[in-house]
Amino acid sequence: MPTSVTGISTSSPAPRCAQRGFSLLELLVVVAIISILVGAVVLSVNVVGSDREAEQEARRLQGLIDLLHEDSLMQSHDYGLMLTTGGYRFYVYDYKQLKWLEVAGDKLLAEHAVRKQLVLALALDGKDVELEKKWETIDREKDPQPQVMILSSGEVTPFVLDVSRQGIRGHFSLTGDLGGKLTVAEDGYAAR
Repeated sequence: MPTSVTGISTSSPAPRCAQRGFSLLELLVVVAIISILVGAVVLSVNVVGSDREAEQEARRLQGLIDLLHEDSLMQSHDYGLMLTTGGYRFYVYDYKQLKWLEVAGDKLLAEHAVRKQLVLALALDGKDVELEKKWETIDREKDPQPQVMILSSGEVTPFVLDVSRQGIRGHFSLTGDLGGKLTVAEDGYAAR
């Protein structure tokens, strides 16, 4: 840049637009756009990854069945598990009345509804069991018959219970064998 003897610049000043910075409004728009993009990425990671709620439901049921398996061996009680597409409840066999009765006074074994949008599907002997959608149909029966039995002999009805979210391919499978061994496995979720 040429200067005169007095040290003052002789060239024309820089255009006005080159001297100004970003306005506050422009910065806020950029920050908002970045926030929306980050939110979309976080949501897509949760959709693609495994479903924690489905896993929690499978693990809760695994823990309850393990507990009842031990109790049935120690106390000589036979327990039954009745499932619907949206929940489950436990029964105990009453040898005096010769029928399955709901477990009274135990909150852990009371009727449990799975979280919204979760669905249960049961398979026995490799065949899918059509589960009722609501308890009303089951409650009308005089003598309900649980699908899975936890017997005092140590045997458990072999089963595969899938816990999934509506609209998502992945699911968690709770598998029980004749000896009462339970495993939870994840299937169909994309790797993170």
